[in-house]
Amino acid sequence: MERDGGQLHDWVGLMLVTLEGHPTTHSLPLDVQATAFQRRVWQHLMTIPRGETRTYRQVAEALGEPRSTRAVANACAANPVALVVPCHRVIRQDGGLGGYRWGLERKSALLE
Repeated sequence: MERDGGQLHDWVGLMLVTLEGHPTTHSLPLDVQATAFQRRVWQHLMTIPRGETRTYRQVAEALGEPRSTRAVANACAANPVALVVPCHRVIRQDGGLGGYRWGLERKSALLE
């Protein structure tokens, strides 16, 4: 077997930079099935800086869809790549964590 650093090496490096919260202009090569609305939500979530949160309502309003709070929550719940698309940064209006596909303990830890 040979070690091939190529694309996988680049992708892992980019993933680590993303997880550390450093801004990057590169995009990860993802092939994710989603509706147009889910993609809009996920793209918006990727603009929320590390250490900050938004409410589901704030995300809906930022998308120009103020009556779509529940749809934003559903898009977050459908996110299959949570560390790349930081749905953990979206919380309830009352400050509660809301839901999280991988458990509230993990969501809380990611927000610390």
